[in-house]
Amino acid sequence: MGWGSWTFVGIIVAAVLWLIAIYNRLIALRNRFKNAFAQIDVQLKRRYDLVPNLVETAKGYIKHERGTLEAVIAARANAQSANQRAAANPADAEAMRQMGAAEAGLSGALGKFFALSEAYPDLKANQTMMQLSEELTSTENKIGFARQAYNDAVMSYNTAVQSFPDNFVAGFGGFKDATLLEATESPEERKPVKVSFS
Repeated sequence: MGWGSWTFVGIIVAAVLWLIAIYNRLIALRNRFKNAFAQIDVQLKRRYDLVPNLVETAKGYIKHERGTLEAVIAARANAQSANQRAAANPADAEAMRQMGAAEAGLSGALGKFFALSEAYPDLKANQTMMQLSEELTSTENKIGFARQAYNDAVMSYNTAVQSFPDNFVAGFGGFKDATLLEATESPEERKPVKVSFS
């Protein structure tokens, strides 16, 4: 082999190594946003665990408001189901959209539940209810932080997938844009769930 042939082989090897490095970087970025979603999933499961306890505690106090309690339980079941689909594949844009809508529905139902419970002083003074509401507030805050970390990881991944020359490798490697977790509810519903019983 001549000097020119070795140069050509060297260029080919360098190009292949460069493409492998881009591919591996895209894999790392995709794994990072999937891990960030797993952190949201942990907090959402905690939230789902708290909801039945809240409803059970409130049942004895707000017996005439059965519709509100049932709406909270139904919204929880819907959110839990949507979350399972999204957790199975956080890269599935439709599953993520459905999860966002279901979570907005649960937040709305919880908001109505807490607004209603304000009218029941004995419920507000219940020690279990106060503890559960504190835990829910803490969990909601953790969900917010986890959502921000997830969105940051998705932005890094999407930027890489859309940028040249990574987009060339992404196209051949089957890397598609990931979906940000955005608010899907109206501005009125976007208000945070108030769980203060002081």
